[in-house]
Amino acid sequence: MNTVSRPARRVLISGASIAGPALAYWLDRYGFEVTVLEKAAAVRGGGYAIDIRGTARTVVKRMGLLPRLRAAHVDTPRITFVDPVGQTIGSLRPEQMTGGEAGLDLEVRRGDLADALHESLHDRVEFLFEDSIAALDDDGDAVHVVLESGARRSFDLVVGADGLHSNTRRLVLGPEEPFHHYLGHVFAGFTLPNEFGLAHEGIIWNDTGRGSVLYAHEPADRVHGFLTFTRDVPPFEAFLDPRAQRELVAARFPDRVWHVPRLVEAMRDADDLFFDIVSQIHQPTWSHGRVVLAGDAAHATSFLSGQGSSVALVGAYVLAGELASHSDHTAAFAAYERRMRPFAERNQALATSGSTMVTPTTREQLEFRNALLRDPGAVAKEMATAGAQTGRAAHSDLLLPDYADML
Repeated sequence: MNTVSRPARRVLISGASIAGPALAYWLDRYGFEVTVLEKAAAVRGGGYAIDIRGTARTVVKRMGLLPRLRAAHVDTPRITFVDPVGQTIGSLRPEQMTGGEAGLDLEVRRGDLADALHESLHDRVEFLFEDSIAALDDDGDAVHVVLESGARRSFDLVVGADGLHSNTRRLVLGPEEPFHHYLGHVFAGFTLPNEFGLAHEGIIWNDTGRGSVLYAHEPADRVHGFLTFTRDVPPFEAFLDPRAQRELVAARFPDRVWHVPRLVEAMRDADDLFFDIVSQIHQPTWSHGRVVLAGDAAHATSFLSGQGSSVALVGAYVLAGELASHSDHTAAFAAYERRMRPFAERNQALATSGSTMVTPTTREQLEFRNALLRDPGAVAKEMATAGAQTGRAAHSDLLLPDYADML
């Protein structure tokens, strides 16, 4: 690869969740001048648990974050399934469904990972909070950016790491709709008091096309609740109306079984409600001119894949390495996409290949899933093993270059 002596390139990264700070870490390490822009007031803490598996584990090891993330690991020994009338069916370890590897994979709160990434930058990177990109002009030599605050800045490159509904992608590639691949599910996430005595476990109630989840990372006074259901058409009309979101979800859960009424009540009262649809981003290119996309903005895998954060970490590592290894950004973007696209697409496929275990959409899928869970014998084990093999192969389906050795 080509390396030349050159002044530090100025890079603006929009988004300070997972992909953005991970990319900032590697770019700073390679001598770039980095600014991270975030519309929130601070790095978002807390949150549900996310998994770091396969190739992503190698990335955090190379960042020196493995000891800290091991200390933050929240082990979930079991996921218990409940049938439509509220009776327990059976339990599985999470890796039996996801393809994770017990003892190797990391499960940490999303906020713990975000904090570790942010603190690893040690004030070497400029962070601008409570601001976002209002307009940008790529004149071929630089990208001139106007921020919502009114500030005007110029950068050599701009990276959109601003999530599924990326503002950067909209500004350079147009509306989201052509790239948005709706997977047919709507969900609401929130926290509620731990009145259930849960710790280190998840419980899933399912009826056809609907599910309710309680999830506890550890003994604590609050747990995570989720309500999810299928819908043929995305409810875009509800996105700007929190009241409409709550009514839409509540209408799909009139059931007086299990803890469903309590979850609906908590959802109505929650001050931390996160409402969205389950979707992926599929687009023919991840860059335009001097602007490139990373993380969910480029290739959202959806939470059904269990791989969003892991793929974001890997993509950040590869994008930074290719930029450091090429003097020309066009060549770097092309190399990044060649290396990352097959990995991202294989992990996107996990969202549909195994989702019926957690979100059965038809009566037949539900009954088949429940029959397997009730059978402790070979059939259930065979299905879990097949799913694990598929997931494990996707999680590790990229051999990472050591870019530091190439420079």
